[in-house]
Amino acid sequence: MAKVSPRTLSGFMELLPAQQMKMERMMQILRDSYARYGFTPLDTPIIESAEVLLAKGGGETEKQIYRFQKGDSDLALRFDLTVPLAKYVAQHYGELAFPFRRYQIGKVYRGERAQRGRFREFYQADIDVIGDGKLDILNEAEVPAIIYDTFHALGLSRFKIRVNNRKLLNGFYAMNGMSEKAGEIMRTVDKLDKIGAEKVKQLLIDEVKMLPCKAENVLDFMAICGTNAEVIEALERYRGMDATFDQGLDELITVTKYLRDFGVPEENFAVDLTIARGLDYYTSTVYETEMCDHPEIGSVCSGGRYDNLAEYYTDKQLPGVGISIGLTRLFYVLNEQGLLSDDLVTAPCDALVLPMTEELALRKAGLRVQLYGEKKKFKAKMSYADKIGVPFAVFIGEDEMNEGVLSVKDMRSGEQVKLCPDEAAAYMAKRIAELNSGAVIRE
Repeated sequence: MAKVSPRTLSGFMELLPAQQMKMERMMQILRDSYARYGFTPLDTPIIESAEVLLAKGGGETEKQIYRFQKGDSDLALRFDLTVPLAKYVAQHYGELAFPFRRYQIGKVYRGERAQRGRFREFYQADIDVIGDGKLDILNEAEVPAIIYDTFHALGLSRFKIRVNNRKLLNGFYAMNGMSEKAGEIMRTVDKLDKIGAEKVKQLLIDEVKMLPCKAENVLDFMAICGTNAEVIEALERYRGMDATFDQGLDELITVTKYLRDFGVPEENFAVDLTIARGLDYYTSTVYETEMCDHPEIGSVCSGGRYDNLAEYYTDKQLPGVGISIGLTRLFYVLNEQGLLSDDLVTAPCDALVLPMTEELALRKAGLRVQLYGEKKKFKAKMSYADKIGVPFAVFIGEDEMNEGVLSVKDMRSGEQVKLCPDEAAAYMAKRIAELNSGAVIRE
């Protein structure tokens, strides 16, 4: 029989056991961090009705979605976790308490070209706050402030959350007679980091059909930069020309003030007028987060405010704000740069018992214990212990059984001691806690 060559599709990531353990550790830190802020866990289906997912699609969304038929059903894989959340809240409106705060870590699918740091199947780690009728702007600052704390819990410090407001952008386009093309312009300008100003200008002229002078006006506006105070001062010169612009500017000023009040230093957030977000459902504040040392990877965390996402599912006004960590992309960058800690325990167990009996006493003490029962030579057993990276090997020979002790070898230091089962369990548990006390990411 002809053998099928084992292979993984381009744009899909599979990890070896030690790396998978690091990914799981990152997920657990995210879960713990989100839970501390009062977010409840949620899990929605990977497959939805295409009609539901694309109710407010358009733009790049419809081009990237994985869509297929099963019998008479028109189905699609979820492309993010926010649209399924809107459906969920609309469906369970009468059973939820508002504001509804949820977190979700799950895989999403986008049929875009696979490239360095960009995947077709990837994990997102989201937090969202949904209001009933209204949602205070305070939430638009708390959400990125939570990301600031979460990144620090992971061990990251060199990152910047870039903040903008789509009302401000829409107002600018309106005062320049470009309202009808605002969506197209924002999606094109969103490519500035990837292709540069000259190519964006050409796209605005060739594809959006803008006059060269108007394309230059857009790029001049986007080029406003400096400290947060300097950018806002420059924006104040436009005040009074358009009501939507003024509202967006007021919201941007409020969000930046609250971010400072939440303790986010200016070195970790910046007003950036180029941020628009490609998805069409954002209505005001938007965010993107980049690694300062790896801007070429693009945003690893993004989101914003949406006021009308649930309008296709319900007449209820359910405004929300959320942010999403592109966990697979973030992990890829950290792993590629060697920034994932090697000190953490990544073995599937804390102790490997060679060859019998006392593993139950250790498990009762809370240790993860594997019994190695293969009939192999001692050298092969130790080779296995090395390969899985287990912190401790526990030997139980005739002498140990007669003495009522365990021989415990620290596989990292090579130190070996004889202890009674309770003492052995305490000794190993203390050392493992020390190994796991550091951050998952080292900078």
